[in-house]
Amino acid sequence: MFIDSPNGRAPSRAAITISITLLMAIWAINFLVVKIGLRHLPALAFASFRIVCAGLFMLVIAPLCRRLPMFREQSGRANPSISKENLIPLAPSGQEASEARDLLSSSAGHGPRITGHDLWTFAYLGFFGVSINQFCFTLGLRYTNVTHSSIIVGMAPIYTLTLAVLLRLERLTWPKAFGMAIAFSGVAILAFAAGISHNSPTFLGDAITMCGSLGFAMYVVLGKRVAAKYDALTMTTWNFIFGAAIVLPIAIHQSIAIHLLQTWRTIPWQAWACVGYTGLFSSVLAYLFYFWLLRYLEASQLASFSYLLPVSASALSILFLGERGSWLELLGGALALAGVYWIESTRSH
Repeated sequence: MFIDSPNGRAPSRAAITISITLLMAIWAINFLVVKIGLRHLPALAFASFRIVCAGLFMLVIAPLCRRLPMFREQSGRANPSISKENLIPLAPSGQEASEARDLLSSSAGHGPRITGHDLWTFAYLGFFGVSINQFCFTLGLRYTNVTHSSIIVGMAPIYTLTLAVLLRLERLTWPKAFGMAIAFSGVAILAFAAGISHNSPTFLGDAITMCGSLGFAMYVVLGKRVAAKYDALTMTTWNFIFGAAIVLPIAIHQSIAIHLLQTWRTIPWQAWACVGYTGLFSSVLAYLFYFWLLRYLEASQLASFSYLLPVSASALSILFLGERGSWLELLGGALALAGVYWIESTRSH
């Protein structure tokens, strides 16, 4: 089902299909890029450099995006009648899909006036949604493999639902509880296959990656309270700026630790290419691109493609990184994703 744009000119099916394919490819390749970048840079350095670069890219790209018709239509405050729901970039529900389309199609001038209270809101959202999420994702891949990481990231709707229930923003029904039980049983099998001991590097990486996903889930749940106030470009821009500012001290410390001013020429170009890719493509452009696609598709349709991420990322890791998984890990991953699919299918009806 296509959603017409405000001016009545929606992209063709071919354009939408190509756009979705490119978006999913960017995110699948991101797992490999981070793994390769970690070969040349310390994990803390790569993680902090990536986020700071994303913030800098956002500063440059946001004014340019504001001039484009597709973002001018979104400028200004969102419709106040929208309830306190926010977008879940990996797997939104049907109700959130409808509200997302309302938010993205609203037009009201040349951008909202930002107040001190708004800046505080963007600061804590940037902390959870950018700093914690992307930092832990990158650091976690230092210790775990792509298959585990992609499955844990793909379970983002489970973490979001759990926090929403704890904060009494959503009711826990028996179908949802059943789906959560299936998903978490899959994660337990993954942990068992990796070695449940805390001394296991893979288990440590899985735990760090899950912390990042929990950070993003917190961002989504907290964002439910303010999503009606801001357009997508404004919120994305300020979240990335604050997220970069929060990790900037770590980036500076790491630059000093590796003597970056003296040794930057000796660091392989592949490392800087990986930092640039993760900062520009998989962070800034992919996020903005996702919101653009939401204007023309049901969010549940777009989310269904994200279930292919663990499969495609794992396939790429086998082909280019030589990673291999056991049958027990495949079973755990299948159960985890089945639980996510079950919950999302029940929430969409």
